[in-house]
Amino acid sequence: MASSLCVLSSAAARRRIPVVGAAICVLTFGISNLFSYPAVSSSLSAFRTGCAQSLPLLSVSRSKLGSRGVQSARMEGGSAAVVESIVVYVTVPNKEAGKKLAESIIKERLAACVNRVPGIESVYHWQGKIETDSEELLIIKTRKSLLEPLTRHVKANHEYEVPEVIALPILGGNDKYLEWIKSSTRD
Repeated sequence: MASSLCVLSSAAARRRIPVVGAAICVLTFGISNLFSYPAVSSSLSAFRTGCAQSLPLLSVSRSKLGSRGVQSARMEGGSAAVVESIVVYVTVPNKEAGKKLAESIIKERLAACVNRVPGIESVYHWQGKIETDSEELLIIKTRKSLLEPLTRHVKANHEYEVPEVIALPILGGNDKYLEWIKSSTRD
């Protein structure tokens, strides 16, 4: 497993928080911050009253980050030159599909890193039925500007009719890691 995932796991273990719970909290917090993206904001305005919006932490973070959210966030050390980065979630049906897609994304320099998380179970509605499938989750770190080409690549190389491609903003972090994302991806 990648070191970034291990850091989450060890931090969660120290706090005695299950990793799944930590991931749900991060996902919930991240979804609420998508409203700072104009394209997403207009299409999701009906969901602004969801439970993620009512989290006390969210109001504190918005007051510190300002109304512009991601654009106002400062990285470690205050570097303003760091390119806006995102984390993208993509699910795949199995290990082989995950390996193939992850390698093609890295080869095309659409992302700096793809973590493959095996053993997830997805429950969802599909064609009028509730389905349950074992899948693998890809956690992709890339530039915000590469989301559209990454989405096109996933759709062209994925066996699902409607592949999951969900982007969450990276609000801050280690400047050297974020610079590495920039230098490891295409312009």
